[in-house]
Amino acid sequence: MSEKTKVAQSVKFFKKNFPGFRPKALLVLGTGLGELRGSLEPGESLAYHEIPHFPRSTVKGHTGSLCFCRTNGLDLAVLRGRVHAYEGYSPQEVVRTIRVIRLLGAETAVLTNAAGSLNPLFDQGSIMCISDHINLTGENPLIGQDVQEWGPLFPDMSRVYCPNLRNMVQKAALRLGFALNTGVYVGIKGPSLETPAETRAFRNLGGDAIGMSTVLEVIAARHMGMGILGLSCLTNKNLPDCMAETSHEEILEAAGNINKQLSRLLQDFFSSLSRQLQGLENDI
Repeated sequence: MSEKTKVAQSVKFFKKNFPGFRPKALLVLGTGLGELRGSLEPGESLAYHEIPHFPRSTVKGHTGSLCFCRTNGLDLAVLRGRVHAYEGYSPQEVVRTIRVIRLLGAETAVLTNAAGSLNPLFDQGSIMCISDHINLTGENPLIGQDVQEWGPLFPDMSRVYCPNLRNMVQKAALRLGFALNTGVYVGIKGPSLETPAETRAFRNLGGDAIGMSTVLEVIAARHMGMGILGLSCLTNKNLPDCMAETSHEEILEAAGNINKQLSRLLQDFFSSLSRQLQGLENDI
């Protein structure tokens, strides 16, 4: 069965069983970031295995469910957890959820992740707004079947992360009274963490944070014409000359500690996005 058919069957499932589900935006919650306290109005929730062709999350810290939510009058599709290439999934499987939600109507994608800080000025426990990325996964979701309805085979990547959305989230952070870093995200395949030499090399390439997700999803979202905002929660700090040992459990714990700040930031951001979309609609 082709990827196009699998995506179409997933879309058909939602249109048949949840005809009122027409999200304006998509929110992907990364490792350990599945709980947003008090910021969303939850609705229907489905485990990935209940949805045709949705790949299942196998990593601790990824709940693996799709929630229909509302916040400040904005309809959201919230993916609590994602799948990764290191789990054995193909690039097309990694981005399938993005494609389905886009075809259901979402025009904005907000992608969060847990990442390690490469920039010595960026502290553990802070949040970085992604300005650009470097794809070092060795993968690309556009390889293979060229589906013209999804977008051009050679999408422009000169301005992947929407400046307007970045400006909105920066203003949200200022209103809330905390600093929001801005930098370049390096995406690797994983699942092993970085060596000191690799950390030094990634920093020399211009990276400010590093993780094992997001870049493939961003390529697919950009391919389909979505506005994209990326937020990295910096759960550990990579200093190649004095590299501290870390573990997945420690990363999960650090991500959990950032949840409260991320929740406040997203609530303020989605409030601004809702007002902007309503303004655009009123002008039409």
